[in-house]
Amino acid sequence: MATKGNLSAVLRKVDDLSLEERPIPQPGQGEVQIQMQAVGICGSDVHYWKKGRIGDFILMAPMVLGHESSGVVSAVGDGVTHLKVGDRVAIEPGAGCRQCSFCKEGRYNLCPDMKFAATPPIDGSLCRYYCHAADFCFKLPDHVSFEEGALLEPLSVAVHACRRAGISIGSNVLVCGAGPIGLVNLVTAKACGASKVAITDIDEGRLNKAKELGADYIFKIDPTKDSRDIAKEIENSLGAADQTIECTGAESSFHTAIYATKSGGTLVVVGMGKPVVQFPIVDALVREVDIRGIFRYTNCYPAALALVASGKVDVKPLITHHFKLEQSLDAFETSRTGAGGAIKVMIHCNEEYQN
Repeated sequence: MATKGNLSAVLRKVDDLSLEERPIPQPGQGEVQIQMQAVGICGSDVHYWKKGRIGDFILMAPMVLGHESSGVVSAVGDGVTHLKVGDRVAIEPGAGCRQCSFCKEGRYNLCPDMKFAATPPIDGSLCRYYCHAADFCFKLPDHVSFEEGALLEPLSVAVHACRRAGISIGSNVLVCGAGPIGLVNLVTAKACGASKVAITDIDEGRLNKAKELGADYIFKIDPTKDSRDIAKEIENSLGAADQTIECTGAESSFHTAIYATKSGGTLVVVGMGKPVVQFPIVDALVREVDIRGIFRYTNCYPAALALVASGKVDVKPLITHHFKLEQSLDAFETSRTGAGGAIKVMIHCNEEYQN
């Protein structure tokens, strides 16, 4: 199975994504080398490709893309005892310093020295071979596919969001946005015990997918309508949302989310839009709507893996398109445009993979 090169999808600058051979990396202390298998394309990958930055993270030098990943351990560094060559693993793409107060408190996602794959200047995993901290690699049961292992990354975002929201048995939940992150929040909210989940989007195809995945109510949003009126329509079907998870980053959707959340309820903002937005702060204040942010996730991979391995959550229907590593540019264009109803585009890095 081994190859002589390390073909990698490298973003050199805005709109300049190309394949190049790089040296095969060797694992250091506490690391494993992984022969990559499946890598999902995230919206952040596309954003770096087209914009070159997300907030303060700016592309300054060539960078390998990809962070939703799984593969097979192909070499083991010194000090690694819980993994061996041949183990199938999902890769949690960020590792903190392990020394700061955030890491020691278990909130390593807030570590100021976080090294996160495919976030400048750290290379990602869209390549043949990749090295990563072994304690952030999770062994996959035999019945969990590489594709499912790659999707543990966005699923972990949803686990973190649902935990931050406090979703539990009997919750009425609103999810704003039916893209990949909105859809994994839908299925995770259901797994947490939510009795009813409503989801919004401007795209009817994505709403139909949400219905297939168990949404109780779907709402196609007319962007010209007032946010209060949209919230009222949602409330007439769902009731007031105990928890709302906003996944679009759109300012108008943020407004709807506030208005649709019940007094004393919780709004978790996942979607990242403009750096500065206007929102109805007084409405949230006088009704004691708690507004919480999330940044990636922390200690969520084990739960995400358990959800998939147990069958409580099925992420396979999210995968709509498959490409080989050599077809990365086509894969990114498909993800960007949504051609063919694309939701989650998966790239297969093993050169033996056949479409």
